[in-house]
Amino acid sequence: MTDSDFFSETNAELHLLLQWWIDRMTDHRSGGFYGRMDGYGQLHPEAEKGAVLNARILWTFSAAARKTHRPIYREMANRAYHYLTTHFLDTKNGGVFWALEYLGKPLHTKKQVYAQAFAIYGLSEYYRLSGDPASLETALAIFELLENKALDRQRNGYFEAYSREWRLLDDLRLSDKDANEAKTQNTHLHLLEAYTNLLRALQASPGHTANAERVSMSLENLVRLFLEKFIDPGTAHIHLFFDENWNLKSDIVSFGHDIEASWLLWDAVQTISGPKLLETVKPVCFRIAEATLREAVEPDGSVINERHNADGRLDTDRIWWVQAEAIVGFWNAWQLTGDERFHEAALHCWQFTRDTLRDSAGGEWFWRVSRDGENYPEEDKAGFWKCPYHNGRAMLFLR
Repeated sequence: MTDSDFFSETNAELHLLLQWWIDRMTDHRSGGFYGRMDGYGQLHPEAEKGAVLNARILWTFSAAARKTHRPIYREMANRAYHYLTTHFLDTKNGGVFWALEYLGKPLHTKKQVYAQAFAIYGLSEYYRLSGDPASLETALAIFELLENKALDRQRNGYFEAYSREWRLLDDLRLSDKDANEAKTQNTHLHLLEAYTNLLRALQASPGHTANAERVSMSLENLVRLFLEKFIDPGTAHIHLFFDENWNLKSDIVSFGHDIEASWLLWDAVQTISGPKLLETVKPVCFRIAEATLREAVEPDGSVINERHNADGRLDTDRIWWVQAEAIVGFWNAWQLTGDERFHEAALHCWQFTRDTLRDSAGGEWFWRVSRDGENYPEEDKAGFWKCPYHNGRAMLFLR
């Protein structure tokens, strides 16, 4: 496959993905976007609507409209922004609710820091598209809340979850699959990308020098947390769960998070633009990408999901978001180092995704397929955790 073919195919895929979301997930009855379509293609119009899904939709269509200048994408971005700010924002206590019932009323009002990060991510990207100062001010307000409420000023890092009134919860889990621990790489990784995008928006906005400096300081702190706490210096894998005192509470390697972190860290330090930090982070990004390439890439070009270090057990399913992040991460590593192995890995991973993971009949991508290429239709096609963000972002990254 030539690079020209690669770019042509991924550009076409971007528009196919976004048109699927426009056609199938726009909620013309109750506003915003539907909360779920199952893996059999059945729409669930009364499913709850998650903050993560809606914030990611906002980011995706805002970024797509900004990069492609297609009016329909701007229209969808406007729709997502209006719904998020009208229904998800807690006007009394600040931040965004975790989930709404399908008519738009608050259902789960906790303040998961992960969701706040995606609200910042989406709102700041919408500002980059529209120039609407209200979107930037809302993103900044959530940033200030996190710095004042969620940041552990004694031991550093951010706690996971709060009540509607910003009281720390006992159950901190992001989902049933996660450990109930105080500090996780997943939340910190998405704070990293959110603060990077917020800083980028502030840097382009006159009169926000002081705000940009503050966000830059917080972003640099997140980068250093990854260097000092999350990234294992011996293996270059990322530790997933810690207690409040930074005691490690997991032994799982998540290859998707590893390769995603490799390029998000580089994006962050480029935005901060600190020469010493760039020099420090560059070899770390290379080592993370190289470890993923060496340990997780299969002969068909796909990337497996996880490894349990305690017993060596592997989860060899090919999950949609892992492939999307691998395409971006390997391409970024190639640009960073010139190492042709990463270039080939990105192309091969896309070819696998195109041929096996993409649902050519039903549209969008399957949630996951087995090592033998079997789809699992019990997994959603769209929903609380299945958004156009990972795959849409990968396609946008390659434009």
